[in-house]
Amino acid sequence: MNTSWSLLAIVFAATFTNNILLTNYLGMCSFLGASREVKTALGLGSAVVFVMAITSALNWLMYHLVLEPLDLVYLRFIAFIIVIAAFVQIVEMIIERVSDRLYAALGIFLPLITVNCAILGVSLFMVIREYSLLASFAYGLGSGIGWALAILAMAGIRQKMARARIPKGLEGAGITLIVAGIMALAFMGFNGMLNLN
Repeated sequence: MNTSWSLLAIVFAATFTNNILLTNYLGMCSFLGASREVKTALGLGSAVVFVMAITSALNWLMYHLVLEPLDLVYLRFIAFIIVIAAFVQIVEMIIERVSDRLYAALGIFLPLITVNCAILGVSLFMVIREYSLLASFAYGLGSGIGWALAILAMAGIRQKMARARIPKGLEGAGITLIVAGIMALAFMGFNGMLNLN
């Protein structure tokens, strides 16, 4: 299989068959918290795609050019989090300059991208799977797209459910978690098509 096809396979698999959110359940807190409106979900999803793709490549460079040569691999968690935090700060400043409205809508969830375990998980998975720099970028991009698709779908469903008659005991978090479980089952239907493991 040539390189471009293998990179496309990694993006597809990370988006659908091994969705970081609905298969590995990483990044659930911001997924559940910021999925009330489609506009907010789109903004946060876009930011996560951008951050996840770039930080996976930056963390690959950090790991292979700094940590491995200096025999500091045991510091990878701290190093990855520092790279992610610094990059998220840059993204936060850009969003604040470009769109005050989006910045206000994202509120606390924008800084929470720093501690979104899905972003750290992507960096750790790319090390475990021994991806190249391009494959790490492709995996980060696909994982970000998969996370964004999931939060956009949830936001659309939650906006429709706002007008629906939901039993009293299931309102709020109850129905949201049920919908998230059904979405996870739907994404599991893609399993077997393409697997990264």
